[in-house]
Amino acid sequence: MVSVMTALALPLAPLADDVVLIRPWRAADVPTMVMAFADPVVQRFSWSRMMPYTEADARDYVVEQEEARRRGDALAVALISPGDDAVVLGGASLYDVDLVQGRAGIGYWAAAEARGRGVATHAVRLLAGWGFSALGLARIELTCAPDNLASQRVAERCGFVREGVLRSHRVFKGARRDSVIFSLLPGELR
Repeated sequence: MVSVMTALALPLAPLADDVVLIRPWRAADVPTMVMAFADPVVQRFSWSRMMPYTEADARDYVVEQEEARRRGDALAVALISPGDDAVVLGGASLYDVDLVQGRAGIGYWAAAEARGRGVATHAVRLLAGWGFSALGLARIELTCAPDNLASQRVAERCGFVREGVLRSHRVFKGARRDSVIFSLLPGELR
């Protein structure tokens, strides 16, 4: 079977509401990403390596995510303040995109100053809604650490259903970590 690589198109219209604007990452966002990933909460849940997050990591991420978008594997986006395109509130992505199976994962993180303002919830709603309508996804999966209660609350607010725990699911900071798995089907997005 021959697989055809198709780039994931960026949303034609901006994905935005009164809380968050979604746009592609830019090289100019690198210093903000480095600052955000120095935060202990982001380090605890979103950075899987033992060593500190560096400017080179952020630059590599921007390049790698554009390559993944062109391959059709992922769409990583910056979460921006709707009033100021330079204020990065966090990041989100649809990843492990499988258009044949109509499935993708979704992930997100919020900068310290953006937490508690609904940024992640609004971003997940916008990105998942776009995934269902523009990509024709039939299932979006969300995984997070069992002790990441904030991410679990975001999942529940958006309509995701908790399916269980994936034991020893991934390598994280040099060890294996369990993950809680949630799923969202078309029509369940809240």
